[in-house]
Amino acid sequence: MRYRILFPALTLALSVLLGACGSSQLSGSGGDFPVPAGRPSAIDPPGRPTAPPASIVRAKSRWTAVAWDQLPGLQQDALHEAWNAWLKSCERPGPVFGPLCPQVRRLSIGDVAEQRAWLMLRLQPYQVETLDGGTEGVLTAYFEPQLDASRLASAQFSVPLYRPPAGLVRGKPWYTRQEIDTLAPAQAALKGREIAFLADPVDALMLQIQGSGRVRIRQPDGTLLLVRLVYAGSNEQPFRSAARWLLDQGAVRDASWPAIKAWLQRNPARVNELMWSNPRVVFFGEEPLSEQDAAWGPKGAQGVPLTPGRSIAVDPASIPYGTPVWLESNGPALRMQKLVLAQDTGNAIEGGVRADYFVGSGAAAAELAGRLKQPLRLWVLWPKSMDSPQ
Repeated sequence: MRYRILFPALTLALSVLLGACGSSQLSGSGGDFPVPAGRPSAIDPPGRPTAPPASIVRAKSRWTAVAWDQLPGLQQDALHEAWNAWLKSCERPGPVFGPLCPQVRRLSIGDVAEQRAWLMLRLQPYQVETLDGGTEGVLTAYFEPQLDASRLASAQFSVPLYRPPAGLVRGKPWYTRQEIDTLAPAQAALKGREIAFLADPVDALMLQIQGSGRVRIRQPDGTLLLVRLVYAGSNEQPFRSAARWLLDQGAVRDASWPAIKAWLQRNPARVNELMWSNPRVVFFGEEPLSEQDAAWGPKGAQGVPLTPGRSIAVDPASIPYGTPVWLESNGPALRMQKLVLAQDTGNAIEGGVRADYFVGSGAAAAELAGRLKQPLRLWVLWPKSMDSPQ
């Protein structure tokens, strides 16, 4: 993670938190661990946490309490990177983690040892299991596309991205993708709702599947405007994977976005056939994208900006939004043992041990997201004073 939040105004707090020397011992579930002394406001606030329950059952998962030393890679993770994501969660924390947010903010200027000691004092790790006891699931990844577009249609830029049409009703099916492309009433309903035009229909499909993206739009006067297009609704039709359609046809063996584009280059007459295999269409809203905003991803389901490399999408029936999660995944694409925050969800993210890892924007992120699918284990870090998720 390349971006780190700084708090230059907290000079006095820094001297209090970091200036003391010596240490005391914290006896946690994972054994003795050194805790820096002289930091009562951040590390050891008044009121000790109560004993946590041995297990917690959610709608789609069961959590089993474990010792801290069962978390792989706990001593190696650069926790300050995850702290940036946690600070974002504290903008909309909810009742469970809200009481901890003042301490989270103070510790944002602490070092990794302080942050780790505080985690072990205030939180209890639980391994996430499926309801039938399985501890291993699947990790995939998603990204924010970065595309070029034009405000006006042209021979080069001819694929429209739309705002929601008037009369769209949530939960009520609207025209399918094929009907939008072929029926006059659907086209009339969308006339004047165009935000911008892309050059490649596969890019438009990719943007709709990801749900948001950074788009550099050429304006009618020739200037370029960088914006973020964000999810604003859909036609409420079922999602069907175009990649799955190609695989079922035997057309490709690799269903990555580059492979799909290469297939279309060889089969240009079948572009509509491919696109119409997915009847679902996503509509967008447009947001300005400042230099500061560009350091973060789009807002996830929790309502806060995602942090590349430290935000995951989960099934909220398994893990509530805003929960810190320890993630382990070892495979050909990545080897990870790290702290992340559950800040988003997605249509395909279902089940007890399931996560989608936000990898950022740009070509490298797109390439990684296209090939990441590997085993996963998860541990939620839950406040010791809380008896059950809310």
